[in-house]
Amino acid sequence: MTGRSPRPGPTQQSAPPPSRTAELAGWAAGLRLEELPSRVVGLARSQVLSQLAAIRTGLAHPLGRRLVSAFGEPLQSEPARSAAVLAGLGSWLNLDDTAYAGHLSNSTVATPLAYARSEGLDGAACLTAVVAANECAARVTAAATLGPFRGQTAAHTSLIGGVTGRLHCTGAGADTWTHAIGLAMTMPPWTLLHGFLSGDARVLTALTPVRAAMDACDAAEAGLTAAPDVVEHPDGFLARFAVVPLPQAVNEGLGRRWHTDTLSFKVRPGGPGVDTAVDCALELRRRSPGADFAEGIEEIVVETSRYTTYVAHLTDRHGNGPDTPPSILPLSVPYAVAVALLTGDLSVADFTAPATHEARRWELSSRVRLVEDPGMTDDLLASAAPFGAAVRQAGAPAVDWLAAFAGRDAAERAVLGAPEETFEQSTKHTGSRLTVRWADGRTATARRDIPIGAAGEETRARHWGLVREKFRRAGGPDEAADLCAHLEELSPAELAKLTATALGG
Repeated sequence: MTGRSPRPGPTQQSAPPPSRTAELAGWAAGLRLEELPSRVVGLARSQVLSQLAAIRTGLAHPLGRRLVSAFGEPLQSEPARSAAVLAGLGSWLNLDDTAYAGHLSNSTVATPLAYARSEGLDGAACLTAVVAANECAARVTAAATLGPFRGQTAAHTSLIGGVTGRLHCTGAGADTWTHAIGLAMTMPPWTLLHGFLSGDARVLTALTPVRAAMDACDAAEAGLTAAPDVVEHPDGFLARFAVVPLPQAVNEGLGRRWHTDTLSFKVRPGGPGVDTAVDCALELRRRSPGADFAEGIEEIVVETSRYTTYVAHLTDRHGNGPDTPPSILPLSVPYAVAVALLTGDLSVADFTAPATHEARRWELSSRVRLVEDPGMTDDLLASAAPFGAAVRQAGAPAVDWLAAFAGRDAAERAVLGAPEETFEQSTKHTGSRLTVRWADGRTATARRDIPIGAAGEETRARHWGLVREKFRRAGGPDEAADLCAHLEELSPAELAKLTATALGG
């Protein structure tokens, strides 16, 4: 007698794959110094000293002192509050370092410095937390790069950097990371451009999201949960913050595609496109030194990419002359070029009174004219930073976004191609050609394609020297720079000494 066939048992269902955010969190939570390529360690070491210089500079400015009056000193017993103040002080003068994608250092350096001090961590642990936070913040920012927010207006960069920088320092498990990121990104800040470019609100653009990040960490550590896929879900963060979402950017190429490789170091204050124009102005001054260099200048033409002319169009609507809001001045190409031609320098002192009330600066800046160079626009889009890598990762869907941002002609010229496998050779072309014409018929021209300090071969070769000079210009003591040169070897006591010495406390 033939027996019955056995009844099928319950179907074995495999666990769903982790969300992209959870995969990123799991990878970053377990990241250790020995897993980092030596070049990445070197870049992160320079990043720490560079951001300490930015924080020192912000602390010396009147707006920085007001921020301290409101929120306390940069080094406090409460690390969450210290992280927020450090983020605010280092951000708004555009001395903070950038990457593809985002203004990382405000959160990814500030938060590990605050928590390393509180947790008694050594230099190796702090440096690893910086890289882990860089990679998380840059990846989420990259996923939303083809959207409405650029640079510091993309406050979600600091939200992610604050969460991940803290949790790596405290040794939290990957589940806590996932929930903290989810809680933070459920209510991300949406920057209002008018407020950002008017008044003093810009000084809070990194402080506010880092404070929110600290709350998200507190909540996750207390057991509050979040949707693990809130970043990439069709009804989640990217759906609102990206015109062309790139969810694959969150976790693609982990351990191979290091966003820290794309770091650009700010050697002077100034926003997008200001850097190369000022580099050119200073080169012309070096060629023809003398107090009378600027006498008789009739016209100054800055040929540059459409990205720079786009930013100039936005800032021109928010004031000009001595009453220009302090938040606008670091973004003004005409003002920065005029100062560089007149003085042979550009420093933080040029962005506050009495310098900003000098009539000759504004008279000369009125003679500056910006013109787009289509070739420089093409070079910008071919670079990894600030958004070329996102264009290539998106492919054809990026064309309409590019057309809205840079014009249909630029979009149709863009070389889409395959996305970068690694960022080891990344560049940031934000070029300028500066031509000065005098009333007596003389002319002088200078051109620079990659700003001094920006991602490229030159910066990869000499970033430590550049940031050490930046730190010196900020009044930073040599003792602190010498300690930072061996950051990964520092004991907890030496790291605490570095931070206190660098910030004068």
